[in-house]
Amino acid sequence: MIEIKEKAGAVQFAVRVVPGASKNEVAGIQDGALKVRLTAPPVEGKANRACVEFLAGLLGVRRSALAITSGEKSRKKTVSVTGLARGELEERLKGFLQP
Repeated sequence: MIEIKEKAGAVQFAVRVVPGASKNEVAGIQDGALKVRLTAPPVEGKANRACVEFLAGLLGVRRSALAITSGEKSRKKTVSVTGLARGELEERLKGFLQP
């Protein structure tokens, strides 16, 4: 299970990014974080941009509602989503949150 925190009108959760994959996909949970495989390489912020775009599409929110709040240069990142309650986030990630 991933830990979801509510802070100032936003929800935050951990994401573990695997750049350079063959396709963009959610690959389950690893160390309390949503594991995401991305085709983008980990150079010049490409994987970060791909992560935001992929998660925005997955969660059905605008890209501007999603931000990486920590871990920009790390594979483990904290992502913040504004305009979404904890229950809504859990519902949208339901298929991926099973251990």
